[in-house]
Amino acid sequence: MLIKHIRQRSIGRARVAHAVVVIFLEFFSWGLLTTPMLTVLHETFPQHTFLMNGLIQGVKGLLSFVSAPLIGALSDVWGRKSFLLLTVFFTCAPIPLMRISPWWFFALMSVSGLFSVTFSVIFAYVADVTEEHERSTAYGLVSATFAASLVTSPAIGAFLSAQYGDSLVVLLATIIAVADILFVLLVVPESLPDKMRLSSWGFPFSWEQADPFASLRKVGKDSTVLLICVTVFLSYLPEAGQYSSFFLYLGQVINFSSQAIAGFIAMVGILSIIAQTLLLSVLMKRIGNKSTVLLGLGFQLLQLAWYGFGSEPWMMWAAGAVAAMSSITFPAVSALVSHCTDHDQQGAVQGMITGIRGLCNGLGPAMFGFIFFLFNVELKEMSPVPNPVTPAAEEKSVIPGPPFLFGACTVLLALLVAVFIPAQLTPAVKTCSTRVMTEPVSGSGPASDEDNEPLLQDSSL
Repeated sequence: MLIKHIRQRSIGRARVAHAVVVIFLEFFSWGLLTTPMLTVLHETFPQHTFLMNGLIQGVKGLLSFVSAPLIGALSDVWGRKSFLLLTVFFTCAPIPLMRISPWWFFALMSVSGLFSVTFSVIFAYVADVTEEHERSTAYGLVSATFAASLVTSPAIGAFLSAQYGDSLVVLLATIIAVADILFVLLVVPESLPDKMRLSSWGFPFSWEQADPFASLRKVGKDSTVLLICVTVFLSYLPEAGQYSSFFLYLGQVINFSSQAIAGFIAMVGILSIIAQTLLLSVLMKRIGNKSTVLLGLGFQLLQLAWYGFGSEPWMMWAAGAVAAMSSITFPAVSALVSHCTDHDQQGAVQGMITGIRGLCNGLGPAMFGFIFFLFNVELKEMSPVPNPVTPAAEEKSVIPGPPFLFGACTVLLALLVAVFIPAQLTPAVKTCSTRVMTEPVSGSGPASDEDNEPLLQDSSL
């Protein structure tokens, strides 16, 4: 009854704009906390800050990996809105605890990974309300909105923190998070048609669809999906690690000020918006889906190598511009997967991709934190010291950022794997059979072999 009541609260018809607003508010609230997060991390874990940051993000990401297929599959059954509300609420729940109790803040942030999979539900929501030829553009718009939320929020957060203290920033972020929750509850319509939702909680449900490890086993049955998933894993692993520690790295190793970090984020965000809206749609039409993915991976490889060997601020700014161009990869991959997926399986498949990203969100930060730890790169001063001359600085002169160089190697592997993804998928290509969810209604006979078919029936190399 609660799920039905939540679905009925809405205004108008489901549109991509609803998904855009939800993503913007969620990540804008977290973007405000960029500067306060650095302070709280340093105060709570004065020793091994990079390592502890990696472990916290690692636990959160691993929990996301476990929960993403379940939430995606359930949203195919019970609708998107209730799960949007669930994911947004638990993703934003830790924010007010940053000033109340930092230890509880980091604990809840780690555990919130069980529900921090808004993107999988959002991409399924977008697939519900768009035609196939519109989907890549819509995904690019959602990804660009994520970038847009980070254009101004870190700068605003840094300014308010310097002028009025971190408490005001946390309060503002909490208010925006509450506004996002209320927006989902009161305004966002259900996108999944009534005829595609189950009318009863007692309807038979295949828990195998919600098992992340079962999803991974299914991936191996189809060469195309296997190649796509391996590409996502190898490319997003360093991206997740980079995102978790890069702002700390800029301040500690490259000596960026808080204002410079905010400006850097704004620049990358603005360029990412341009790349994911104008450039992405042009590339998808001109060179196709696969070539767009390859181009994005090429930009990412160059960006990580530049971060790895760069030791001067101007190098970071230049590499940041390249990083913005690499942001076209994930929306292009999501569109590719969506095009070969049955309409009533969008949540499950996007949940599978988000689950792989969640696994990367766990392994990437832990990997980066461990490599920083091995190379004795730690956050020891909150304020950068101009032109430091220390033995540690001399040791870092050859490869200032070893984790980024390691990440460049994994992206190179992703690029090699992506080359073998078929350039065109036939119209007959569809995801795993929907009989798993629909046939038990009319009969109780044994499942056929068709229930265990690969994710993409007709794809081939």
